[in-house]
Amino acid sequence: MATKYTLFYKRTLSATFSQRIYQPIYTLTRALTFKVTRQNPELIPPAKPTPHEFKPLSDFDNHEGLRFQVPIIQFYRKNPSVKADPVEVIRKAIAKALVSYYPFAGRLREHAARKLAVECTGEGVMFIEADADVALEQFGDELQPPVPCFEELLYDVPGSGGIINAPILLIQVTRLKCGGFIFSLRFNHTMSDGAGIAQFMFAVGELARGTGVPSTPPVWERHLLNTSCTHQEHKGIPDIIKTVTTLNEVVRRSFSFGTDQISALRSHLPPHLRHCTTTFEIVTACLWRCRTIALSPHPDEEVGILWAMDSRRRFNPPIPNGYYGNCCIHPTATTTCESLSKNPYHYAVELLMKAKLEAMADPMLIKHVSRLSFVGSYAVSDTRHLGFEDVDFGWGKAIYGGVAKGNVSFVPELLSLYMPCKNNKGEINGIVVSIYLPKNAMEVFTKELEMLVENNDNNPMLA
Repeated sequence: MATKYTLFYKRTLSATFSQRIYQPIYTLTRALTFKVTRQNPELIPPAKPTPHEFKPLSDFDNHEGLRFQVPIIQFYRKNPSVKADPVEVIRKAIAKALVSYYPFAGRLREHAARKLAVECTGEGVMFIEADADVALEQFGDELQPPVPCFEELLYDVPGSGGIINAPILLIQVTRLKCGGFIFSLRFNHTMSDGAGIAQFMFAVGELARGTGVPSTPPVWERHLLNTSCTHQEHKGIPDIIKTVTTLNEVVRRSFSFGTDQISALRSHLPPHLRHCTTTFEIVTACLWRCRTIALSPHPDEEVGILWAMDSRRRFNPPIPNGYYGNCCIHPTATTTCESLSKNPYHYAVELLMKAKLEAMADPMLIKHVSRLSFVGSYAVSDTRHLGFEDVDFGWGKAIYGGVAKGNVSFVPELLSLYMPCKNNKGEINGIVVSIYLPKNAMEVFTKELEMLVENNDNNPMLA
C-alpha cells in the first residue's frame, strides 16, 4: 500500500543559553512531504519450534498503570561498506531472537483478578516492510521526540494495539532514499520495561551482525517479583483519568537542562546537599515545584510525584542478569501544595531523596507506591541511560534511538520523559524534558522556572 504523507508541523525547541536552565522558546515550522509504501503486515514466528505454555507475569508486570504501548524509533545512516538489505537482515534476526525470547511471540491472556499471563503460542510478532521517499537529512539536524510523521514510520495495524489477545511487539523497518533506514518498535509495557526491551533489541542486533546466540541469555523468572502486598496504586487510576480530562487546551513545550544550568541549580542548595544530590533529583525537584505552582491546586491539596527506578541490582540477592520483565520500583514523594510552593527549593530536593531511600530500603514493599489520585499528580521517567542508540544491526549505532514521543502513557499529561540532549558534535551534554500543561498554566510554569534558575541570592525560593 502506498501513502503520500504531507505534514506541516510545529515543534517547540530550545536555544542553548549558558547561564539559564530555561531557554526562551522558539517555534520551528516546516513542511515535510514524502510517500511511504508499506507491504502488508506479516507475523514473524520464532525460527525454530518453541514450547507452548502459559507463563504468568509478575506483580510488577501486573501494575495497572503499565497497560499501555510504548513506541521506540531508531534512525540509521547509510553504511557504504554494507550491501545487504536492512529489512531482510532484521527480519531474519528477529526470528532467531524469538527462539530464546519466545514469550514475545505469544499473546497475553487475562485471568481472575485481572492477572496477566502470556500464552506462548509461537504466532509471532507483527512486522511491516516499508519504503519512504525521504532522506534522513530531511528530518532535520536535531532528532528528538516527537518524531515527525511517526504514524507513517510505525503504522498502527488495526487490531494490533490491544493489551491482551494481540501481538506483543509491532515492528516496522523503513528504507530511506538516502540508503539509511528507520527501525520502529512498539512494545506492550506489561511484558517489559525499557531496560528489558533494550536487551531484546541488542539481541536482535547481535544476531543481525552474525553472532550465533545473544551474549546475554534472557531470563524469565517472573515469580521473583511477586509480593503479597496490596497494590494501592491501582485504586488511583480512575481519579487520575478524571483529573486529566478536566485539563483543557493542553500544550507541549520542551525545556533543556545543560551542564551550566544544572550547576547553577546545584549552587543554590545548602552545603550539606550540594555534593550528594544527583542531576535527576535537582531537575525533578525543580519541575515538580514549578508545575505545582502552575496548576495552582488548593493550598491544602496533597501533591505528589513518582518516578521509575531500575531495581535489578537493588534486590538481595540481585535479580539475575538477563531478566527482561518490569523491574522498576517507583519512589513516591508527597506533600501539600502550600508546603511545596512556599518552602525553599531544597525542600523538594530533600523530599525526593527521602522517598528514594525509603523505596530502596525494601524494593518489594510497594504498598505505598503510586498513590496518584489527586490533582497535583506528576510522574517522570529517565530514559537517558537505556542505551537504545547503541543498538547496532550491522550499519553502526543509531544517530537517534529512544522513545518516539515526548510522552507515553494513557494519561500523557501526567508524565514527563527525560531524554538526552546532544550538541552539534553529537555529544550528550544535558537533558531535554517535555512538559504538557494547559495553556495558561504553561505560561505560569515558564515564569516560575525562569525565576527559580535566576542566579540571585535574594530569591526566596532558593533560601
